[in-house]
Amino acid sequence: MSGVTHGARPRVIVTRRMPESMESYVTAHYDAQLNATDTPFTAEQLVDALQQADIVVTTVTDKWLPSILGTAGLRAKLLANVGVGVNHIALDAARAAGLHVSNTPDVVTDDTADVAIALMLMVMRRLGEGERHLRTGIWGGLRPTFMLGRTVRGKTLGIVGYGRIGRAVARAAHDAFGMKILYHAPRDPRIDDPATAGPADAERVSSLEELLQRSDVVSLHCPATPETRHLINATTLGYMPAHAYLVNTARGDVIDEAALTEALEAGRIAGAGLDVYEFEPRVTAKLMTLENAVLAPHLGSATIETRTNMGMRAMANVDAFAQGRELPDRVV
Repeated sequence: MSGVTHGARPRVIVTRRMPESMESYVTAHYDAQLNATDTPFTAEQLVDALQQADIVVTTVTDKWLPSILGTAGLRAKLLANVGVGVNHIALDAARAAGLHVSNTPDVVTDDTADVAIALMLMVMRRLGEGERHLRTGIWGGLRPTFMLGRTVRGKTLGIVGYGRIGRAVARAAHDAFGMKILYHAPRDPRIDDPATAGPADAERVSSLEELLQRSDVVSLHCPATPETRHLINATTLGYMPAHAYLVNTARGDVIDEAALTEALEAGRIAGAGLDVYEFEPRVTAKLMTLENAVLAPHLGSATIETRTNMGMRAMANVDAFAQGRELPDRVV
């Protein structure tokens, strides 16, 4: 791994606001440019960053298209992504441009799993709908048949993608609520630490169709790839029972949002809890009107602790690169 050659203090551009400790670290150790307004970079600003910096610290809101990465005269040699998923980076184009790419695995697992469980509870127990009703001021008090939801206890949870986050959701759902766990994963999960394994009685199913048909709740934890784009669509939604719920804390384009909106509106599935969106930050307008949809603004890893850990994990990759060492979290 070749380090930076542009002077004693490498130039680092950080594209979004980061937790204070991370920003303090990067300004203390590097010739750093921060984004004080937290305004997303335009395509032109992304090109400028590649031409002016040795290292760019980036997030999912930056769309690194081949047209940007293919610009001539690039100075940057590393895109240090603050996040696990790198579907916003055209990796082949980055490789062709001589750019290394790193990410921040492992540190987002527990908090993202917590949000998946929270969305599951919110949509099944109608908590979002109930809060909106109360805030109108028309709530008339407890009634035995008012706003009945469904319990999560003892239900079957189908998990699509069985990496660290999917397995963490499986453990929490199984241990706390006695849920039966099904999972579908094209490849055998890589389990480096037995503590990250799923429940011993989790059942692997051979097809997505079978998982959808047998699950009371489906939680998505697969990466965003060309193969998983619109994995959940009109056809696959049709496999789900009418009483089933869908939760997504993975990536938005795993779901065909128009098809999901239609299925929710027609009552073909019971509800959905979403933290990510196909056209993020834009959300399908009709989806926002549906009471059986719980919608969160991409909060999966949004705790002070985890976002700080993510920033410092990115800085560990920046430090390694600047010092000519192997990237601990190299993607490209």
